[in-house]
Order: sequence, then C-alpha cells, then structure tokens
Amino acid sequence: MAHFYTRFVSVESIVQELHNLDLSEEEKIHLAALIDSSIHHAILDEVLTNLKADDKKLFLKLLAEDEEHEKIMKFLDERVDHIEDKIKKVADDLTKEMHKDIKEAKGKI
Repeated sequence: MAHFYTRFVSVESIVQELHNLDLSEEEKIHLAALIDSSIHHAILDEVLTNLKADDKKLFLKLLAEDEEHEKIMKFLDERVDHIEDKIKKVADDLTKEMHKDIKEAKGKI
C-alpha cells in the first residue's frame, strides 16, 4: 500500500529477507503486512509527536481524506523542520531492528 512517505521509505529489504525464511507463502504475506503496519504506525507516531495540537487534527483529516501524498508532505514540511529526515530515521531504525529479528529467527528455524 502506498503511503505519503513511500517515495523515501522502503521495506523491500525486509520483504526480501522474509523470502529466505522457511515459511509458507501465507505466513510471509502476513509478516510483510505486519512489518508494513509497524513501520506505518511508527512513522505516524513520529509525525504526530512533532505536530502542534491543531496541526495534528489537520494532518489526520488530510490522511483520512486520502489526499495526494505530495499535499500531505507539503503540509508536514511547512510545519515540522526536517520531517523527511525524521521519518527516514524512524523507518531506518525500525528496519534495522526487524533485520536483526529476522536474522535471529533464521537461527531458530
């Protein structure tokens, strides 16, 4: 699923790692959906943490209306310094943690 941050955040490296696990296709799809959801929620948390109360409401309204992604990013850029970098950092940190978890799981399978 495409999100407002998709152009600079990718989960492909994690999904590729899932394909190397000895799991059914259904389990891989389920894990990929959980990964996408985890990253999405972490990014939303970061965004909301950096917005003022009134801006949080406007952001959530834009998100609910499924507006164009560029409009959402423009809104965030105008209100939060270096928001793209902050989003990337949250996604990168979580991606590293997930790679570590997958590596550990490989050793147990």
